[in-house]
Amino acid sequence: MLDMKTTLPDDAIAQLFTQARSQNGWQDRAVPDTTLHALWDILKFGPTSANCSPGRFVFVTTDAGKERLRPALSGGNLEKTMTAPVCAIIAWDPAFYDKLPELFPHTDARPWFTGSEKMAHDTAFRNGTLMGGYLMLAARALGLDVGPMSGFDVDMVETEFLKEHGWKANFLCNIGYGDPSNVFGRLPRLAFEDACAIV
Repeated sequence: MLDMKTTLPDDAIAQLFTQARSQNGWQDRAVPDTTLHALWDILKFGPTSANCSPGRFVFVTTDAGKERLRPALSGGNLEKTMTAPVCAIIAWDPAFYDKLPELFPHTDARPWFTGSEKMAHDTAFRNGTLMGGYLMLAARALGLDVGPMSGFDVDMVETEFLKEHGWKANFLCNIGYGDPSNVFGRLPRLAFEDACAIV
């Protein structure tokens, strides 16, 4: 029997997309570690090439961790990050293919990537970025708000948080319960005709 999907209700689509906003300020409400585990347990099911799952995440939740992050932040991102309950470092693993025997066991997929540095890099970065997007949607699905950011010193973040794992930084994303008073007005979006084609 076919698994017939139905459209999500309007309020669910609003929570994930149409009414969701990038946050610049935060309520004084903690995000428990159990919620971060739940977040991973949702986002990990998002599709990636050959199930390669190269996304890696460091959740900075403590005052000490945020102080380590502080010097890497641009001025415009400093206050909202230091006051966020969580700042996720969205990263990717250049050696993701070492996990393929576990993640893609029905064939030996590791040589697909070990033979080409460019293919390995492109696959890891592309799919790691996808997983960062899944993280944001999973957070919103759990009733959290997000504030994704560039504006940080990549080398500094990698040295301070990622070097021991060999991971590479992609972007940052603050997570918590947003303060509506700090949200900017909704900016326009492109019309279908300006961004899409049907062929």
